Amino acid sequence: MTEPSRRSVVIERELQHPPEKVWRALTQAPLMAEWLMQNDFQPVVNHRFTLRADWGSVDCRVLTVEPNQRLAYTWAAHGLESTVTWTLTPSGTGTHLRMEHAGFRADQEQAYQGAKAGWQPFLAK
Repeated sequence: MTEPSRRSVVIERELQHPPEKVWRALTQAPLMAEWLMQNDFQPVVNHRFTLRADWGSVDCRVLTVEPNQRLAYTWAAHGLESTVTWTLTPSGTGTHLRMEHAGFRADQEQAYQGAKAGWQPFLAK
């Protein structure tokens, strides 16, 4: 039996900042708290951390740390077991940022739609 197909939320942005500055915003806990959620993040593979908001929390584990290039961590909340991957690519004006939140099953439509809507204001910050 094959596993049902899974969907991803992908958001891409051109940022007028060098990859090193974008990386700091993605990996320093106080800076992450400014645009994402309160957290105890550390950019260390296998580090377990929690993102906290007024609606609840997300349990995470760091999967990949490639400084100034790629960061990935698990995202587990409300029955959703998924992965968030950030990819930074230098561009002529700064950094091309790609975020992929992957692993939404077909029966997780509410979570998928919530992620599609929820990541937009986070990344706008």
